[in-house]
Amino acid sequence: MPEALYLTHILSLLAIAVITVPIFQRLGLGSVLGYLVAGAIIGPWGFRLINQVEEVRHIAEFGVVFLLFIIGIELNFNRLMAMKRMVLGLGLSQLLLTAAMLGALALLLGMPVNTAIIIGFGLALSSTAFGLQTLTEKNEMSSVTGRTSFSILLLQDLAVVPLLTLVSFLAHDPSAVGASEFSFVKGLITIVAVILAGRFILTPALRLVAASQNAEVFIAAAILVVLGTAWLMETVGLSMALGAFLAGLLLADSHYRHQVIADIQPFRGLLLGLFFMSVGMSVDFGLLMQKPLLIAGLVTGLLAIKIIVILCICKIARINSGTSIRVSMLLSQSGEFGFVLFGLALTTGIISIGLFQILILIIAISMVTAPFMAIIGEHIEMILRKNKRQNTASHMDITPRDNSKPFIIIAGFGRVGQRVAKILDAGGICYLALDNDPDIVTKGQSDGLSVIYGDARRYDVLNAMNAARANAIIITIDQASIAEQLAHIIHDRYPTTQIYARGHDKEHCKKLYEAGATITISETLEASLQLGGAALTVSSISDEDIESLLNDFREVYYEDVHNN
Repeated sequence: MPEALYLTHILSLLAIAVITVPIFQRLGLGSVLGYLVAGAIIGPWGFRLINQVEEVRHIAEFGVVFLLFIIGIELNFNRLMAMKRMVLGLGLSQLLLTAAMLGALALLLGMPVNTAIIIGFGLALSSTAFGLQTLTEKNEMSSVTGRTSFSILLLQDLAVVPLLTLVSFLAHDPSAVGASEFSFVKGLITIVAVILAGRFILTPALRLVAASQNAEVFIAAAILVVLGTAWLMETVGLSMALGAFLAGLLLADSHYRHQVIADIQPFRGLLLGLFFMSVGMSVDFGLLMQKPLLIAGLVTGLLAIKIIVILCICKIARINSGTSIRVSMLLSQSGEFGFVLFGLALTTGIISIGLFQILILIIAISMVTAPFMAIIGEHIEMILRKNKRQNTASHMDITPRDNSKPFIIIAGFGRVGQRVAKILDAGGICYLALDNDPDIVTKGQSDGLSVIYGDARRYDVLNAMNAARANAIIITIDQASIAEQLAHIIHDRYPTTQIYARGHDKEHCKKLYEAGATITISETLEASLQLGGAALTVSSISDEDIESLLNDFREVYYEDVHNN
């Protein structure tokens, strides 16, 4: 493809996304639907600015890879093991029951048994990209809805290799089956190798990269970890998304995790948006106009069956009604892996080209309905929750209690930052410190202090640390210009958060105060007052008078800082 055409495609994608997505967000419909509409507008059935849908989709699949990496890094192995019953129970039940019902429906429509089985499993899979993106946008991954949805989606990702093996088996291709079994063994060996490498090599390697103090190299290392693990998994027959998720898990307990999240987020957002746009391009409006009633009926039946199955298994698992309904609506669509599964079934002769086109259209349209189904599910959950609160309030005397605890962020972990951390630790105050010197971070971690690696000037790093919840942010950074820049950033992003800043002298304190600091502490003043107070103790002046004298100097000094 000529370079000029590539540039035209890139400009088209960026322009339509910049226009469409903010409009849909402003309307309260979410960014996902905006991307879908944008893709339909510039795709083969819109203005035909881009016709190479498959090429775009292959690139866009990296968005799902980065999404799974972010999800993995926000978990850890302990939390994952705690979820194993939900993953195996809810996830496996959903996959098998939905596949059985959809397969039975395909048999009733006259499909051969092997074709019906593949159709059932292919349509039973939900979209990881749509489900997790919706939950991530609403910051609900740690909620009951988030954990339940993620458990089902994770099992579906784990089912990739068995389902590919099933296609080869049903196609009566013994060599393909043998190759799949060999790939499965290779996959297990690769997973073990990746886990061992992550445990003993990954963190030390990132420490060496971080020691270079080169932000671009650290970003490159983070991307290499994600894509390298994804590529390795794909070469042995596993899912790239599963490999990325595993890479995230390996970094979940690392003190580099927040910086890595901040570095990966822009790529994740851009590529995931491209993925949703590729789905919008995939809608074959020509086939839809030829068979509108058939397609509408099949999509409606698919959504209904998936909603009923997921709702039932959630209720059996004793999940409350509101959450059960929301999860079932959120995961009612078919997923991106259906494209792969049906593509393989087409090449092996299990399904015909005509059936393949219909199935791909069903998946694409079901994905288009995903944002609407998520909105409907959320509204139903809110109504049920509101009614429950009203019923509970009418029978009980509820006294709301605030169980929140103070949370402090320390930006900079040199000598001053470490002393502040120890003081907070002694006072039982929860804190989280960060520094961009890997040696300081490593030493602090070994001393049992709560410190992570990251650049405090990065909003995405602060956001990953949950800075919006902080009662105060203490700036102890030694470099004057960086401290002032950070005070500006924090004040702009979190205007209600208290900012306590370390200043060198009066002029520096003034600049910090103008930048948005709530309180500034001058090193030169405090050192002078301590030395002066010590000198006065040799005189006949009482301790009370010395303290009063020092406070007068301090008051005049800081009044001058605030008034100029």
